[in-house]
This record gives sequence, structure tokens and C-alpha cells, in this order.
Amino acid sequence: MTVHGTWEPAPAARWEDAFLSGNGHHGALVFGDPDDDRVIVTHHTLVRPNGGEQARPPELGAQLQELQDRLLAGDTTAAESFTDGRPLQWVQPFHPAFRIRLRRPPEDAQGYRRSVDFTTGETTAERADWTSRVFVSRADDVIVQHVTTAGPRLDIALDHRLPGAPDGLGVGHGALLTPEGALLSLRARYPGSDRAYTGVTLVAVTRGTCALAPPGVRVEGAASVLLLTRVRRHTGELDVIEEGRALRALLPATGQPYDTLLARHLPRHRTAYERVTLDLGGDPAERALPGSELLRRTRGAALPERLFAAGRYHLLSSSGLLPPRLTGLWTGDWDTAWSGAFTTDANLNLQTASAVAAALPEVTAAHAALIAGQLPHWRENARAVFGARGVVAPAHTDGESGLVYHFSREYPLHLWTAGADWLLKPLVDHDETRGEHDPATASALAEVALFYEDFLTRTDDEGHLVVVPSYSPENRPANASWGTLNAAMDLSAARHALRTAAEYHPEHAERWRALADRLPPHRVNDEGALAEWARPGLADTYDHRHLSHLYGVWPLDEINPYDTPDLARAAHRALALRGAENDSAHGHLHHALIAARLRDADRVADALDRVLDGDFFHASLMSAHYPKRDVYNADAAHTLPAVLIEALVQSTPHRLVLLPALPPAYPTGRLHGIRTRFGAELDLDWTPHAATAVLRPTRTLRVELRTSTGTRPLDLVAGEDHVLTPWTW
Repeated sequence: MTVHGTWEPAPAARWEDAFLSGNGHHGALVFGDPDDDRVIVTHHTLVRPNGGEQARPPELGAQLQELQDRLLAGDTTAAESFTDGRPLQWVQPFHPAFRIRLRRPPEDAQGYRRSVDFTTGETTAERADWTSRVFVSRADDVIVQHVTTAGPRLDIALDHRLPGAPDGLGVGHGALLTPEGALLSLRARYPGSDRAYTGVTLVAVTRGTCALAPPGVRVEGAASVLLLTRVRRHTGELDVIEEGRALRALLPATGQPYDTLLARHLPRHRTAYERVTLDLGGDPAERALPGSELLRRTRGAALPERLFAAGRYHLLSSSGLLPPRLTGLWTGDWDTAWSGAFTTDANLNLQTASAVAAALPEVTAAHAALIAGQLPHWRENARAVFGARGVVAPAHTDGESGLVYHFSREYPLHLWTAGADWLLKPLVDHDETRGEHDPATASALAEVALFYEDFLTRTDDEGHLVVVPSYSPENRPANASWGTLNAAMDLSAARHALRTAAEYHPEHAERWRALADRLPPHRVNDEGALAEWARPGLADTYDHRHLSHLYGVWPLDEINPYDTPDLARAAHRALALRGAENDSAHGHLHHALIAARLRDADRVADALDRVLDGDFFHASLMSAHYPKRDVYNADAAHTLPAVLIEALVQSTPHRLVLLPALPPAYPTGRLHGIRTRFGAELDLDWTPHAATAVLRPTRTLRVELRTSTGTRPLDLVAGEDHVLTPWTW
């Protein structure tokens, strides 16, 4: 087994260990049990109505000036009353649709193995007398399952009875025979709602018979069975027969249907997945181990190799209609932690952090689609909460609503104004790799700048603008309440948004840059650390999982060891003082990303070790939020590739940094196919004593090259490969 897949010698007993496939719309959790083969079906649109679908942002704009006056006068709890008194309202929770069950009489056979091939998105389970293969097509948007040697009898049904399914879920089953075999359907109406979802499965039987066996069908004597499944969320009724016709149209007139469907899918999936590869010189014997065994070999190179590959695979597979949720695109339980939402104040950007460098524009496009679909709601947030033009992003969204309504006294997320810049930053990075401005990104940045024009109106005694109210997710000063003044993230976001908007819109550049220049500088506290709040007198709270105050280090380029060495030292001190709080995976890996930018290889290695040693990964190689596989969550799985990339390669539109923070455990390796923000593809090879890089630029320019041996200019010519001959380091 290469690094581009994983396998297990036994069926998955828990849904968390099920192998995963997805196309960014539909998801599949595959158990691969010969006697009770189960595939849990998910879809990005499946969120349960809970009142959040009707929630609106609080109308607080008229109270803003009074709040600002109180905060500026030193009232450290003033923001606690900046609310309309509503209780905490969670966004609509993500949930699974149902499971496809294929049951047959138990047989005592040997040689079981299940695997997933990252290059194809195909999961396979096999035994001497049976094979089941599943993938989710990126070409046809359908879940495809093919069972060969089905045995004398196979019962097939759609089963909604999954953990946490609500009482009162109105479920109806349908089954009818067709020339191919059968058409199954399951319609579920949410309690107390006119909203529903319907799943449809076409069953095509080869050399066998099919008979109704409510709520499903019984297949007898078949050589193979092909199942095609889709699910739709809707209001009112859905025409199941029409859905069946659409599925039937996917079957080829000649040839093997499964192979034909897979061949249509592969160019879209494989091309994307294979753009970037990482080889850390893993032990071949460890590379051959099943994932559950390899996860216990935390000090070898084979484990991070496979997790890097799995992370890119899962990130790609969960991105399409929308980017990944907290659970990616998968869950087997209706009670998803934190509603299975898009948590945008940290988690979403961490999960997608590798997309630009790791050449997954499909992920960036999904991220852009989420933003584009919610911009009208962002405008409503700015108007309602702050009485301003422009846009304000929410800290939580279910993918449908982008309105700010999830907040409370302890989590006053409606005060967070940095979100739009934070969420647009990956789109700006993507534009830099292409060398051109996307009109949609340009338009959104202009709206962010308009918000700051209206919001940044108060000044301090030195004439600097004050961000008031201000909020550093999800922390508070040691001597004040959560809503306060001049959080470091807010300052960095406002500066970056205004200056970036100026680059996209030269006609407004002078006034937006002038506004950015009036913001106060970051503050260094008495311990030599970059303060989380630049307002004098606000004390830091160090033991916290978020590192929002170091936004200027990562992902921004505002603070770095080359241009701002004093601030970089203060940021490094702040990082060293930061605690792990509750040991969440995203906190450790966020720490590692910042450490890599600050060239601290030991701190990167320590953060990786904490995740690799903490039992964060299931046998599926999807991860958990906490150690000991507690709470299914995609943060670690999706973010780990970004950490390894940042430790090896960093780029800006004018700089390339090679091997800035290589963990000592990986002295030899290859990272190929990386995209840089100055428009060149990069292949990097290194050994304990030397390294070589090949650049394939798409535009002509000069960049600054930084390696361990020094700094020099690098002149690149579009279309001409540039080889950096071996240098010692």
C-alpha cells in the first residue's frame, strides 16, 4: 500500500471508523461489512430546522454610539448589555440522511480487507466470496455502489434509523420494480416543518431476480448489483419517478456500468488529488500497515505521509457545493457537536489553509461559493448591528443563513468585525497565485472597506482610530469583559482589508490607505509579548485554544522575521506564553502554523507530536476535536497538510522561503507541485545536508529568495524552468 490510501483488516464497527468518499455535494460513510453492508448517505444541504432558519440579526445600530462612549470611558462590561436580550440560538444542525443496508445470510469466509484509494475516491471491501465498491462521482453527482457475487439472497433497504434521529421525523418508504431491478425511495419530513428531504436509489441487477420486500427489495441469484443514490432537500413533494429516470439515464447502453461511471469521475478527482505529493522517506514496512496500526507508530515518517495524503483527499472530497463543515461532509449521528456548522472565526480557514499552496482550487471555489451566497446577509449584519454600509461576516453559519444570530454574553460573536477579511484572505491568496483579480473578490473587498469607513469613526487621545467595540475570538482580557477595544485581530484585519481593497480598486486607494494608516500599532506588553488587545490597561489571558491575536503572523504577512523583526519577536513570545487550554486539535495546529511563519521548527514539531501522540485520528483517518478520539471533527485531518507545507515552503507575492521550519524528524523528503503566491509551481527535494528546488513560473518577475544560507534576488521568466542548484543548509 502506498501513502495514497489506507486499509483495515476488519469491518468498521463504529461510524467514525467508516471509510469516506465524497464529491463536495454528497458524502458516503462506508462500513463494508459482507453480511450487513452499510453506506451512510450525507449531503451538504441537510440541516435540520430548529428556528435558526427564521432568525434575524439583532437591531442594535441605534445603540452603537452609546456603547462606544461607555467603552471609551472605561466601562469594561458595557458590551454585555449590547444585545436584544435573546437566548443563544444555534444554527441549523447538520445531519445524515439515511443508510443504505445490504444484508445477506452470514457466511464463514476468510480474507477480509477494506481499503480506500485516495487517487480515485473509491472504497473497496472484499472477501473471498464478495466485493463491494463505493465512490461518489464528481462528474454525475451520484453515490455509486457495486456488489459482486451477491450470494443467493440480498435484502436492500434505505434505513433512516440513525443515532439521534428526532422523534416525530415523518418517514415514508417507497419501492417499485423496474426493468433494471427496482427503485427505492425514502422521504423524511422534519418535525414541525414544511421542509423535507428525499433519497432515491436505483437498483440494477445482473443475472438475478428482484422482488418487493417492504420497506425494500430482495434480490436472489444475482451475479452483481449496482446501486445509484441521490438525496435532495426540498419543500413540498419531490417527483421520485423523475429522479429515478435521471438515475437510469446515467446507465450506459453497453459495457460495464460501474466502470463507465468511474471513468467519468476519475479525470475530475484524480487530476486534482495528484497535483501535489509529499514523500518524507517513510519506512516501506510501516507504509504497508493498516491505518489503525500505523497510528500507533507516531515517530516514523510513514504516519505523517499518510495523514498528509488523507487530509488532501478528505478536504477535496468534502468541498464542492460548500467548503468543509466542522465534520467535513460526513456524520453518522444527528446530534453533531456545535451543529456541524461552519465555524468561521477559526476552524473553516484552518481546514482550508492548504488549498492554495496544495493546488486545490476546487476547495477555494467552494469557499468562494459560501461567501458569494451569503453576501446579502453579510450586508444585513452590518446594517442591523452597526448601522453601517458594507458587510460583516458571522462566526457561525449552517451554509444557508449568513446572518449573525448565534451569540451570547460569554460568546458575543456579533461584535466580531474581522470575519469578512479573515474569510476573504484565502480568495486573495488564490488571486495572487493566478496573477489577476477576481471581480467577485474585488467587489466583496470594496464592501469590507465601506464598512470600515462607516465603523471606524472614534479616536483615542493620540489621534489613532479605535476599533470599538472589539472582540478577539473567543477570548477575553483577564481584567475586562469579552467586548472591548482594539483587539489585535481586529486591527490586523482592518489594516489588511483596507490596503488590499486599495490594491483591487486604485480609484479609492488614497482614502482607504489613509484610513488604514490611522489605525494604532500593535502593543507589546510588559512580558515582551504581542498583546491580544492593543488598548493600554487590558491584560492578556494566555491559556486559550484560539490564537486570533496572531492573525498578523498567519495567515497575514503583516508580522514576519524579515520586515518586522521586533514585532516577530513579540509575536513569538506571545506564542510561547499561549496555553493549550482544552487540548483541541485546531489549537495545536494553529499554533504550528504560526510557529512555522516565525521559523520555529522545534515548536512546529512539538505541536505535531501533540496531535500525533494524542490519539486524535480514527481508523478512517478522519480526526477528532479532542484527544482520545473525542468528538468527530475534521480540523486536524484537514489542517495537518497545511502545517507540513508551511514548515517546508512559504511564499508571498514577492518572497520565497524554503525550509523555514523543517521538523528534525523529517531530514529527507520531496514536496512536489506546490503553488506559490508569485505564480510559480515548485518542486522541492531535501536531504540532511542539501536541498534542490525547481520553479516553473507563469509570469516574469523578481522575488526575494530566503534559505538557511542567506537571502538573494531570484529572477524568474515566465515559461522557463528555474533550477535552484543544491545548497547546503
